[in-house]
Amino acid sequence: MFTQLMLIRPKVTRFTAAAVFLSAASAATAQSLPEMRMTPAEIRSSALDSNQIGSSGLPGVHTKVVSGDPSKAGFYTILLFVPAHTTIQAHSHRDHRMATVVSGEWRLGYGNHFDEKSLKILPPGSVYSEPGGDNHFARTDADAVIVAISGNGPTDTHYFNPADDPKSSAKK
Repeated sequence: MFTQLMLIRPKVTRFTAAAVFLSAASAATAQSLPEMRMTPAEIRSSALDSNQIGSSGLPGVHTKVVSGDPSKAGFYTILLFVPAHTTIQAHSHRDHRMATVVSGEWRLGYGNHFDEKSLKILPPGSVYSEPGGDNHFARTDADAVIVAISGNGPTDTHYFNPADDPKSSAKK
């Protein structure tokens, strides 16, 4: 009986230590996400970041990091602000991303080349995906658009046609 207790005791101790560690890690993770609530009006009036990671990089397009750091490993959320009458050519991101249209009508399509016939109008409240490595393109019409995008970083933007990239030397 004593031998059996000696074999069980280390297992119980290891289990208890693991449970304490997981509880502490869970508490630390829960504390690392700050409480936040934003109405649509607060989102529209919030200060924009100069950081363009995860966006098209086009003039007038801005982002605001809501959570995490899109340039590093881990979960992030950004708000993408796109002005009216903007066309974003086919591009992809390395990470899988999920998005929700917050305001405006977003027109989105999938493929290697911009194709107006492939655009689907996504009104506020619409949800869509940007599978990692798959090209997509978008356009705004008369209204500016705000989109909330979440993914697991790091993220980036690669244009299918390098000449479409606003940062390319061909554009300068």
